[in-house]
Formats: sequence, structure tokens, C-alpha cells
Amino acid sequence: MKLFRLASAVALLLTAAAAPMQIQAQSQGNFGIYLNPYFTHITDAQVDNTSFSFLGLNTKSRMFWGLQGGGYYDFIHSGPLSAGFTMRWSDQHAANASIRDFQVGARVAGTLSSGRIRPYAEVTVGDASTKPEKATVRINKAAYAVYGGVDYGLARHFDLRAIEVGYGLVTVASGSTVGQGNGASYPPVKLLSFSTGFVVRF
Repeated sequence: MKLFRLASAVALLLTAAAAPMQIQAQSQGNFGIYLNPYFTHITDAQVDNTSFSFLGLNTKSRMFWGLQGGGYYDFIHSGPLSAGFTMRWSDQHAANASIRDFQVGARVAGTLSSGRIRPYAEVTVGDASTKPEKATVRINKAAYAVYGGVDYGLARHFDLRAIEVGYGLVTVASGSTVGQGNGASYPPVKLLSFSTGFVVRF
């Protein structure tokens, strides 16, 4: 019972402290969710000529496409700035190969004077799985990325994601990670991603 009363008191204090920022928080939106088309140009520093090449034989770069979904929760608000937590996943394919990832991280956003333009930046880390055309298994490796974009408010709970650009690194499936391979070690590939679409805010 004492713990319940203490929790209630803390909740009341937090509510009172957050009251002056309530209007600003509502105008920015505490939560956002999205499911949008996603394109990633993947570049390898060297060619993997084994039968398990992720990008394909004699290929150092390829464009993948698919869907990206995710959401964010901004729980810190100070004037036009907000910060919080982000979570995202994607599923992309090209040349009968596929890459899937799930990442979490930190987010910072702002609201320009018009109130409708909301630039943001995110830093994420997570797991990515890749499967080459001729492989029967998926290889999971750590993934890292940074994202920057601009949302434009169309309605109270609806934004246009005008553009998002991301840059990341991940070690993909190759001759050194699938089957016997050739004994070579391949560096992480570079991922340059682009997305646009819509965001629903609450």
C-alpha cells in the first residue's frame, strides 16, 4: 500500500511538472508510427566471387527495395525540441537476395516556426539478417545506422514524411560466412537508404 501511495504521489508530481509543456507536446505528437516504401543502395568494398555472394557475382553494389516500418516515442520536450526512443524494421529484396533488420535507438526532433515542418535525426543499433540467392540459411550480424529526415504536418494526426536518408554498416552473408567459403574476410558493406511516405501521430 505504501508503494502504491508513493507511486501515486510521483505520478501526480510528474503530471503537474509536465502541465506547462502539455500543449507543446500535443502539437508535436508524443507517438508516431509508419509503414513506408524503402530503398537501399548497398556497396561492398570488394567483390565476392564465391557462390554465396550477397550482391551477386562480379558485383560491388546493388539497389534493394521493400518496406520499412517503425515508430517513435518522444518523452522529453523543451521548447521546439523533443527527444525520445525509436524502433524500426525493414524487409528488402533484390536479385533473389534479401536483407531484414530490426533496430532501436535514440531520436531528436524539432519544430520550425511554422509548426508543420519537423526535422529529426536518429541513431540506431540492432540486428540484420542477409540471405544470398543460393544460400538456404540466413546470416545474422550487428547493424548500425544514422538517419535524418523531415516530416511535414498535413493534419492533427497525420504527417507527410517528405524525405528520410540513412547511412549504415552491416556485415552481410558471403563466402566467408556461409558454407566453407574461400577463407577470405569481407568488411561490412555500406548502406545508403531513402524513404518517403506518411506518419500517423498521437
